[in-house]
Amino acid sequence: MGLLTLLYAGKTSLFSFKYSLFIDIVTKLKRRSISASNRFISNDSDSSRTSETLRNEIVDNSENTKLISIHIPKHLKPSNDSQFGHYLAGLIDGDGHFSTKLQLVIVFNSLDASLAYYIKNRIGFGNVKKIKNKNAYLIVISNKQGLERVINLINGKIRTINKFNQISNILSHPRFIDFAKLIDFRLNSSIDLKNHWLAGFADADASFQIKIINREERKEVRLNFQVDQKKKDLLILIQKLFGGNIGYRSIQDTYYYGSTSFGSAKKVIAYFDYFHLLSTKHVNFLKWRKAYILIQNKGHLTNEGIDKILKLKASMNRNLDFLSLSIEDYDLR
Repeated sequence: MGLLTLLYAGKTSLFSFKYSLFIDIVTKLKRRSISASNRFISNDSDSSRTSETLRNEIVDNSENTKLISIHIPKHLKPSNDSQFGHYLAGLIDGDGHFSTKLQLVIVFNSLDASLAYYIKNRIGFGNVKKIKNKNAYLIVISNKQGLERVINLINGKIRTINKFNQISNILSHPRFIDFAKLIDFRLNSSIDLKNHWLAGFADADASFQIKIINREERKEVRLNFQVDQKKKDLLILIQKLFGGNIGYRSIQDTYYYGSTSFGSAKKVIAYFDYFHLLSTKHVNFLKWRKAYILIQNKGHLTNEGIDKILKLKASMNRNLDFLSLSIEDYDLR
């Protein structure tokens, strides 16, 4: 409850890069729906059979003492450089890359072009370009002052070792020798997620899912907040915050986090009610949140309530279930 109390308180094609970027680019994993998730059983004929299926988790009943409000908090962007730095660090940890060509590149879904421009304007440097024949945009920062501003913003906030190493390579370049003397660049190894980092990371790598499984004389409603990663370090951090499970897909050699209980979903909502998503995933989150409230109010026990949840499900993730681009392992040549 300590975390919840705190949360509620408070120029060829493309533009070419002058290099043939994306020649070997690969697609990122689709956000899969294969994970453990929240289960709420609906049975119109016998409400006593309603249950919450928990997998490998003991839930404190006190989690259910305070209901999620039907009122949606006003959507706000980070108000200062410290908050924005955490958000930007999360976004870069998820979908950014510091190239050996001394450039920062962040990838966005085409529906999030406005977010790319917001990031550019907030930093004060960079160019936003659409990738030809791809459902994606890029923001590219190669200006020395721009890179220095980004590094200052995310210092002590980046959490992935590969991004830390990429930045260290930039700071070791003769072009940045004077700047490197003035900054002690640090990795954030804290387990504290009471900041905007996870909002940025979720905008890059998370998905909100609603599933309804047909059973005999009943329907099973599942809510899942899912994050896919090549390594599980950050997923363990998220699991400590929300509860839930971490799974492994041997065929793809990837890990995924999935929320697994009503209590976990409530913590997810509490977090994103306070630290807001800035991409179009915010719309999906609000629909996911509405489905939670319907379940909270026992709406899933009626046909009318199930129909509402089905409509929410059908309206989510439109044009967002895409193969996005990852440049993490690629230099801009």
